[in-house]
Amino acid sequence: MTASKLPRHTKESNGFSFSRATFEQLTEEALSFASSLGAHAEVGVSESVGLSVNVRKGALEHIERQTDKLFEVSVYVGKRNADASTSDFSMEAIKQTINAAYNIARFTSPDEASGLPEPEDLAWGSAASLDCELFHPWVIDPQTAAQLAARCEVAALATDARITNVEGASVETHQSHFWMANSHGFRGGFPCSQQSISVGVIAGDPSHLGGEMQRDSWYSAACRAHDLASPEVLGRYAAERALSKLRARKIKTCKAPVLFESTQALSLLGAYVRATTGSRLYRKASFLLDSLGSEVMSPHIDIFEDPHQPRGLASSPFDEEGVATSPREILKAGSVQCYFLSSYSARKLGMRTTGHAGGSHNLSLRSRLTQDTDNLEAMLRKLHCGLFVTDLLGDGVSYVTGDYSRGVAGFWVEDGHIAFPVHEVTIAGNLKNIFKQIVAVGADTYSASGKSTGSILIEGMKIAGS
Repeated sequence: MTASKLPRHTKESNGFSFSRATFEQLTEEALSFASSLGAHAEVGVSESVGLSVNVRKGALEHIERQTDKLFEVSVYVGKRNADASTSDFSMEAIKQTINAAYNIARFTSPDEASGLPEPEDLAWGSAASLDCELFHPWVIDPQTAAQLAARCEVAALATDARITNVEGASVETHQSHFWMANSHGFRGGFPCSQQSISVGVIAGDPSHLGGEMQRDSWYSAACRAHDLASPEVLGRYAAERALSKLRARKIKTCKAPVLFESTQALSLLGAYVRATTGSRLYRKASFLLDSLGSEVMSPHIDIFEDPHQPRGLASSPFDEEGVATSPREILKAGSVQCYFLSSYSARKLGMRTTGHAGGSHNLSLRSRLTQDTDNLEAMLRKLHCGLFVTDLLGDGVSYVTGDYSRGVAGFWVEDGHIAFPVHEVTIAGNLKNIFKQIVAVGADTYSASGKSTGSILIEGMKIAGS
């Protein structure tokens, strides 16, 4: 097939306009052209399609169909590099894009860390084609999607008369595919999908403080629609969370144990990832500099990565550079086993890439002390007397020093039971100490955005109230 005969808007049975064969041909011709200029290159072609439907108070509010396509190239002229992209898949446009990157690269300053990944780090053969079961298209029309969203609202409003309003509900489906190749001979790509349902609600108590109102929301996301929570479950749970916040009060400034709900405990795992990411480390912008092999968390804590988890939202056989991914211990008995490195950041640090260009892949934080019976009720008993955090506000984290200060809302707990809801409170500390003061991790595991953990109990934090 010649470039002039590449198919354009012919819908595939999977909803895409371009086939993998077309993508493969585009990348081969692009690499051939880059080679004719005397350059090495990494090229990628992608396409995505999606549907988003929003409903509010039972009425259809918004329908959006999304279609995107993109060609990207990184050109390397010795140790000089430049990137460029275009949404025009004609060979003429692709050559112009490569030319633009090449001409920029020739005049940039050389960078010794620049370059394609080392050939031995790339995913070759079966490693590149590993099937993580990521593609499950959801064939759904806007009317059916709107009905699902409306069911969330109906369930929320039926929960309690104090659910006075809804912020709306949405159903989204998204699928994409890509193909990438580089001058070392790496070739790889795959399709993936993600579906979600979400709802936001408002609870009101006209008898309190002249009409107090509280909001909350809940959602479910998965590779396949079959794994989504039902609209009724989402609506009821969002309503229950909003209702539980009514009659919130302030508390006095103190120091006490803090239990992060599993949904918010993910932020602590995210903070650890950011602090041990290569770009921060080589810029010396992390409080965990030179921490490899050091104990930075409580010795009962492990963090494990499973990039090949079937239907995992962050699963992939290779990273954004084509480097092979593999299951690995990130943290073992509280000690750092590896950083999150791309080829570039690894070279800057004098190390080897860990296959993390583009981010981490399905991390789970676990405690060796956790029992199957350590549900939320058990974790509240372990907290005994202190603050149970269910909402984090703002982003008061310094990754240079580790200083941590966040506005929070949640519940005050006494004798292992929730006493009353709390708001307008700030918790503070330093992540170096917070990580080492993790007392327990619950079995109430929550997963989102490729990370999972149970609720996390911290021995003690400063709590600023009234």
